[in-house]
Amino acid sequence: MAPNLVEKIADALHIPGVHKREGEASAAAATAEGEAKKPIFEKEKVTVIFVLGGPGAGKGTQCSLLVEKYSFSHLSAGDLLRAEQDRPNSHYGDLIRTYIREGQIVPMEVTIKLLENAMRTELQSKSGSGWEDGKGRFLIDGFPRKMDQALKFEEDVCQSSLVLFFTTDEETMLKRLLKRGETSGRDDDNIESIKKRFVTYKETTMPVIEHYEKLSKVAEIDSSPEVDEVHTAAVAAVEKVLV
Repeated sequence: MAPNLVEKIADALHIPGVHKREGEASAAAATAEGEAKKPIFEKEKVTVIFVLGGPGAGKGTQCSLLVEKYSFSHLSAGDLLRAEQDRPNSHYGDLIRTYIREGQIVPMEVTIKLLENAMRTELQSKSGSGWEDGKGRFLIDGFPRKMDQALKFEEDVCQSSLVLFFTTDEETMLKRLLKRGETSGRDDDNIESIKKRFVTYKETTMPVIEHYEKLSKVAEIDSSPEVDEVHTAAVAAVEKVLV
C-alpha cells in the first residue's frame, strides 16, 4: 500500500522516523484508550502567537520589530511554503506554486508539517532570553487561514496564546502590495492574484478570527497609522502573554 499523505509530506520534509512514530502511537493508543491526545509542544514552555490580517496589512513589518524586541522566532507560513516550492526535488513544489498563484490556501498537511519542523529546529538551536530550559516563543505569520488549520495545529503541534489581528482597508493593502511587487519577485504580488487573495481572506480567514474572539484571544490592531504607532499597540498586546 502506498504511503498516506502525511507520510509523503514527512518524507519530503525530511522528518525522520514518522512511520515508526505512527506505529508506536497506534500501539500506545491501544493500551491507553481514551487518553487525551497532547500537542507536541507544551503551551507552558512554548508561546505561540498567530499573526493574522489581510494581504498587505503589515504583518511582516510588525513581526520584524517584535523579533528585535523580544527574541521571537518569526515563522512566515508563506515564506516556508515558497522555500519548499523552490527546494530541489520537492514533491510539493508544483502543487504549492499553483495554489499560491491562484490565491488559494495550500493543503493544511503541508503547511502544518513545515511549521512543526521549523519550530523543532528553532527549539534545538536558539538560545538566550525566552529560550532557556526548553522554552521558546514564536510569531507564526499568515497562519492559520482556515478553521481546519487552526484546530489541527492546536491539537497536534501547540496551543496558541494570542492572535494579533492587523486590520486596514483594502485600498491601503492594495497599494502596499503593488508597491512591494515592484521588487519582491513574488508570483502573487500582481493585481489579479491580489484580488483573489482578498476574496480568500474574507471567506476563510475571518471565521478563524471570530473563533478566537470567542476564546478572548484576539488583539485587534489598526495597521493604518505609522509603523511606530502600530508597533506600540502590538507591544502592549504581546506583553500580556509573555512569561
